[in-house]
Amino acid sequence: MDRIAVLIPCYNEAQTIARVVQDIHEALPEAVVYVYDNNSTDKTAELAKEQGAVVRYEHRQGKGNVIRRMFREIDAECYLMIDGDDTYPLDCARKMTDQVLYEGADMVVGDRLSSTYFEQNKRPFHNFGNSLMRTGINWLFHTDIKDIMTGYRAFGYEFVKTFPVFSKGFEIETEMTIHAVNYNMQVENVIVEYRDRPEGSVSKLNTYSDGFRVIRKMLQLYRNYKPLQFFGAIGLLLGAAALLFMLPILGEYLRTGLVPRFPTLIVCGFMVLAGIQSFFAGMILEVLSAKDKRDFEYRLMKISVQKREINAR
Repeated sequence: MDRIAVLIPCYNEAQTIARVVQDIHEALPEAVVYVYDNNSTDKTAELAKEQGAVVRYEHRQGKGNVIRRMFREIDAECYLMIDGDDTYPLDCARKMTDQVLYEGADMVVGDRLSSTYFEQNKRPFHNFGNSLMRTGINWLFHTDIKDIMTGYRAFGYEFVKTFPVFSKGFEIETEMTIHAVNYNMQVENVIVEYRDRPEGSVSKLNTYSDGFRVIRKMLQLYRNYKPLQFFGAIGLLLGAAALLFMLPILGEYLRTGLVPRFPTLIVCGFMVLAGIQSFFAGMILEVLSAKDKRDFEYRLMKISVQKREINAR
């Protein structure tokens, strides 16, 4: 088992990967650097090997697929994940890994948004999307994560080996964040500097299509992890809409004793029934969610025992 493993998912980062690996060796000389090439058509893999990185390959396209492969194959006490585009200086790397190794953090988030991100990033819709996701997730999950979409993170062994990766693309960061929050894992924020990509280096993130996927993933995880709140809100909306349409009919009935719009009344009745069903579905799923959290604690204990056994060998 490695003491510190640095994980770099890469797709066509030949312009910057050599410098990133060099900087890691200087900041964390004891770390093992793993570069996972994701079907690059340039010399990313060759340049990484020249700098002493361990190069492996993931042939299914997408950052989520790469991270799934990394987490399955590598055993380490601390994992530091960083992008290969040279946008993150390594001066905070030691602080992030120390919080995992010595302070018990399960995940350390490299917070760009509290430093230079909005000045350095030249893509205004990316800035808006990051702020929207941070506000949405913190509000829905009652937490205080400073940067949801950052690719600069440190993890403990227990987090990596209990994290089920379902995302295929850039929504993986959202999935990581919500997983840690839902299972009450220790999450720390470390402010890191951010610099924009060098000229000629192109972001692989599509502002609109990937942005919609990230929002869809956030709502999907909210439904899965907070079912009573999700389905309860739907039930409340259906009940409120039914009441809104029913009030004029009820008023007319009280005045004249007649029901002038039977179709509307029938629809309102069905909306109320649908709202009640939604609420009780949320209650049932909430019980299942609570059981899943209990089962997760058992899995976490098994992983901790496994870690101690590996270290004892």
